[in-house]
Amino acid sequence: MSRVAIVTGGTRGIGAAIARGLKADGFSVAATYHGNDEKAQAFKAETGIHVFKWDVADHEACADGVARVEADLGPVDTLVNNAGITRDATLHKMSYDQWSAVIRTNLDSMFNMTRPLIEGMRERGFGRIVNISSINGQKGQMGQSNYSAAKAGVIGFTKALAQENARKGITVNCICPGYIDTDMVAAVPEKVLEGIVSGIPVGRLGKADEIADMTVYLAREQCGFTTGAVFTVNGGQYIANG
Repeated sequence: MSRVAIVTGGTRGIGAAIARGLKADGFSVAATYHGNDEKAQAFKAETGIHVFKWDVADHEACADGVARVEADLGPVDTLVNNAGITRDATLHKMSYDQWSAVIRTNLDSMFNMTRPLIEGMRERGFGRIVNISSINGQKGQMGQSNYSAAKAGVIGFTKALAQENARKGITVNCICPGYIDTDMVAAVPEKVLEGIVSGIPVGRLGKADEIADMTVYLAREQCGFTTGAVFTVNGGQYIANG
């Protein structure tokens, strides 16, 4: 019987690549989404991956959504917390709504999604949790105090949760992508994007499949001795010390 994985924000960009990679590796995958029904259904038709709609910023919606996935697919023992948004502005121009939306979607979602699953993982003595942070959670980024704060919080959450659950067969790891060739990055003005690429030592944007490959490795049963780790995947743009 295949293991069941949930990938939040799993129908587009990095999340879609992760969902595809896990399915190819033998997982039964549930990809969540919030906004775009048309693209989600197209993704389902193309890949055969199950899609479920809820807002990861909504605690009750996450509990209900997890229950639906487990009723349809079975107990979930792999969680990829990938969903995220940006609402960029310098802090002196940022509204509370811009701040709150990013914190709720990018950071509160860690609790909202993990809490309904962690007890089952502990009872079964197995779990794999992979949290997607960002290069900007490591180094900060002008105009992204909300996003950088949330993504830095993801790193702290990962390290604490890993310690709490290591003896229960649950690993918790974090990936910090740099600038990846997705729709979100494509929306950056061309001149700004040229400046970003010029600062990446490998001389290109990353590929979503490169993040997916790392995620699939961390989700495997054989990867039981790696936990609490932060993997920097950014083409050498920022070298972090853990």
